[in-house]
Amino acid sequence: MTTTSKDNGRQRADARTTGGARRRAKGSSTLASERREHLVKLAAELFAQKGYQATTVRNIADEAGILSGSLYHHFDSKESIVDEILTSFFDELAAANQAALARGGDPREVLSDLVRICFSTLVPHRAAIMVLQNDWNYLKQFERFDYLAKAEADTERLWVDQIKRGQETGLFRDDIDPKLTYRMIRDTIWVTVRWFQPEGRLDADGLADHYIKVLFDGISLHR
Repeated sequence: MTTTSKDNGRQRADARTTGGARRRAKGSSTLASERREHLVKLAAELFAQKGYQATTVRNIADEAGILSGSLYHHFDSKESIVDEILTSFFDELAAANQAALARGGDPREVLSDLVRICFSTLVPHRAAIMVLQNDWNYLKQFERFDYLAKAEADTERLWVDQIKRGQETGLFRDDIDPKLTYRMIRDTIWVTVRWFQPEGRLDADGLADHYIKVLFDGISLHR
């Protein structure tokens, strides 16, 4: 079959039309993704300020300057938004913790890394940490948030194993309870999210350095 110049012209036009449609679809998808991310950030800030339970879909929509119904184009519920906030936090925390273990070192070095990881999340994951502190008991009653208890148990096991290893190797005193020690460390780190100011005298790294100094050396002079 002979292809005429007219046929070639049609093929080129069809190709341009298809390519243009694909670019528009890609652009639309990118805008939707950016809009979704923006809504998550707005909701996260409201959750941190007002608490998850006290924040309504209308509050989030008002903050975004949209109608409440428009929010459902991106999320099927408020629970889906906080779910995204929390899974992002735990996924990043778990990956960083595993990387710290992979780097190795003695228990003091590993625990120092774990402390630094916690403090490094205070700013980027402030909302998630505030939600966990304020709304843990409320969220854990829902099946979709079952992963919270598992994530906490996995984290606790990781820390406790390092404390026990330190006791076995003579780095840490053997008259302390590993699980209780971890929980005291955990709570004193996460509560700092309530008063920590990134623009203050100490940034997150400086705060971690100070905490590690107190954790391992105490406040008493050793003579």
